[in-house]
Amino acid sequence: MQQQAETPTVLSQTTTASGVSLQVRHDVVGVLDVPAIDSTLIGFHIGAPTQLSCRRDGHRHVGTAVHGDIDIIPAHTPSRWEMHDENDHSLLLVLPQPLLENVACDSGMEFSRVEIRNRFQIRDAELEMLGWAMKREIEFGCPSGQRYLDGLALAAASRIVARHSSVSPRQDRTHQGLAGRRLKQVLSYIEEQLEEDLSLTQIANVAGISASHLNALFRRSMGMPVHQYLIQRRVDRAKSLMTRENLSMAEIAQAAGFAHESHMARHMRRLLGLPPRALRRALSGNSNSH
Repeated sequence: MQQQAETPTVLSQTTTASGVSLQVRHDVVGVLDVPAIDSTLIGFHIGAPTQLSCRRDGHRHVGTAVHGDIDIIPAHTPSRWEMHDENDHSLLLVLPQPLLENVACDSGMEFSRVEIRNRFQIRDAELEMLGWAMKREIEFGCPSGQRYLDGLALAAASRIVARHSSVSPRQDRTHQGLAGRRLKQVLSYIEEQLEEDLSLTQIANVAGISASHLNALFRRSMGMPVHQYLIQRRVDRAKSLMTRENLSMAEIAQAAGFAHESHMARHMRRLLGLPPRALRRALSGNSNSH
């Protein structure tokens, strides 16, 4: 008998002026039934790889979600999820149909002929970047202002219509670089070994290709070289650990794979605009406001 999942833990959330709901959440082991709603759901997997199963639209999907994998569930589509471990952290966007209709109309499309595609664990570097920008905004209490968050949500809705609907042009896969199982293997390995002193050669061995070949293919797939991706993920890992008050800055730096605390601080200032202690205060203050 399948175990019914407990209510998900909502870590942060907000709603934009256009009615887009955003939520950072953690779902535990078990089964979760999501009823059909009048909005399109977009889910971005965050952090460590997780084993998921999903039944929707007459199909059963099974796979390992890695950081950045995206699910798209069209409106009026119920789904049943089964989480097989405790690693299911995600950013969830709820895009109302009127917003998608406005986007389509602004592009000269008749929305009644636009069908949003049902997607399971896909990659879309542009949509992913928008997702992480929205996640940062809601975690820090929208420091760039509500209009900025509204603009990001509108851009995400535009991307869905343009690239993940029945009117989307066929994508040229000739120069996409790493894809499918090989990309998942590389991203999973990076997440699992993030605290270690990873080399390009080690990661390339997982993909079964040379280091130089890996860097070129990885850049095509992810929009950045491997080293830059590693730094971003380490900063994100450190940021998530900031909410644990029992950890010192030195312990956080080590757990995130930085050589030392000042190494972590330098990259946090560059990517997030805040040093570690100010970041911890900002995260703590926004958490208390929810």
